[in-house]
Amino acid sequence: MNPYRLFLGDQRAIDVIQDTPTRLRELATAIGPDAWDQSFAPGKWTARQVICHLADVEIAFAFRLRQTAAEDHHVIQPFDQDSWAAPYAKLDVLAAVETFAAVRQWNLLFVGALPPETLQKPVSHPERGAMTMETILETMGGHDRNHLQQLELIRSNQSQRS
Repeated sequence: MNPYRLFLGDQRAIDVIQDTPTRLRELATAIGPDAWDQSFAPGKWTARQVICHLADVEIAFAFRLRQTAAEDHHVIQPFDQDSWAAPYAKLDVLAAVETFAAVRQWNLLFVGALPPETLQKPVSHPERGAMTMETILETMGGHDRNHLQQLELIRSNQSQRS
């Protein structure tokens, strides 16, 4: 079972994936520069870190989608998200939002150009086991929803302080 699938609820992964760039822009703007370095709970990532993480992970998903389409039985390379996050405090939130949106648009165009049977192409993840390209898309959508919920909490906490 894909743990990120749970974040989708009854939503289709592709719908979430398509809507996320707009929602991310809205949340980044609503939170604003004065609160980008606030987290939704002690010890959790700040809005800046979440948004930068989304940009980085979209680049990783781009590679994973293409490797899965191009290779038979591709093995996904995991990464250490905390190591990747080390420079986030110095990165520009709006640049991260625009990077995410541009790469996401390119990923959507790529997936949309593939024959439908490619969605069932097998791939494996060393930590999560057997998957398909469709599982990668579900992971993308669930990952989006998880982090959008965190950003919504930050915005909600911010408005409660006002």
